[in-house]
Amino acid sequence: MTETYHIVPEAAHNALVEAVYRRRGYLPDEAADGARLCAEATRHGIRTHNAIKALHLDHLFGSGSRGCVPGAQIEVVPGRFEAARVWNAHRKLGQPTAYRAMDEAIALAERYGVGTVSVDNAFHYLWGGGYVMDAARRGYIAYTNCTAALAEVVPFGGRFPTLGTNPHSWGFPTTQAVGFPVVVDWATSVVAMGRVQQLRREGRPLPPMAAVDGEGAPTTDPEKAVSLLPFGAHKGYGLSLINELVGALIGGSLPTLRSRWDSDPEDKHACTFFFQVIHPEAVSGGAFARGRSQASNVKAVIEDILGHGNEHSLLPGQVEAQWARRSSEAGGLLFTAAEIEALGDLSREAGLPTWSASSLPTVTH
Repeated sequence: MTETYHIVPEAAHNALVEAVYRRRGYLPDEAADGARLCAEATRHGIRTHNAIKALHLDHLFGSGSRGCVPGAQIEVVPGRFEAARVWNAHRKLGQPTAYRAMDEAIALAERYGVGTVSVDNAFHYLWGGGYVMDAARRGYIAYTNCTAALAEVVPFGGRFPTLGTNPHSWGFPTTQAVGFPVVVDWATSVVAMGRVQQLRREGRPLPPMAAVDGEGAPTTDPEKAVSLLPFGAHKGYGLSLINELVGALIGGSLPTLRSRWDSDPEDKHACTFFFQVIHPEAVSGGAFARGRSQASNVKAVIEDILGHGNEHSLLPGQVEAQWARRSSEAGGLLFTAAEIEALGDLSREAGLPTWSASSLPTVTH
């Protein structure tokens, strides 16, 4: 199925996103990091976490509520472990917090072989895959998880949403082997709520057994979807539970209170993040078969997995790499007509001229 996309120059996109963040009170560096992550998501075809989602989330639960504090400063919490850092983000915007946390984890991995950064009192960082992909391009094994902004997922066998969509993101330094980082990045629900919003904008149905309506009955109508279901039944539920337990250990509170600032004001309502970076040398046993190096061994393993008639199988991160090439070939970021219309609302908020879909060049994929 082909679709027509409108091409927006990245500089114009970033200027718009930064202008909206600045208008909402964010500092220039925060606005720039917010735009950077939105551009990366769009470039790689992650349309559920583009600028529309980011700024909508900020309006609902961030600067438009009490979930995010423009200009907040990160506090380093004292600890006794050299390779582990714990931060209190004081509800700083999620994207700059996440970029700084990944950079800090990389610096620790360079020194100790492995580094972790745990972040309490955070605002959602959106596309976790973007952070691990960046680290993997720089040569590291990277992982992050977070607790989602809201409890929107019903646990396996339950009826009421008490879990977040709770993504896990892994990045591996495989560019030398396959031309792009392998990135395993997924929400633990069948679809993210951003996907529901996207399909609602475009008048398309949800996949079966992805969401339930207000009565708890499964629905494929994005207009009726109220809560989400975990993927893989009990397996997705278990993976989602991991994020909640890690978050609880860091300092996060009850999932059903998250981002609900009018409920129990004495409790905590923010998200938590966890980042881990491993230097590849730190896991090398050195005894690779047939005298291969670590890098050539990774390549050989991937070739074996994709051999034996599996040549048409996709690696995680391959679709995103293909989208990045399409964006590069188009000379800009790709948006549907519905997305251009939604971006028009942001332009009006920022006091900037709106983009007309008819005036933008297009490409069909």
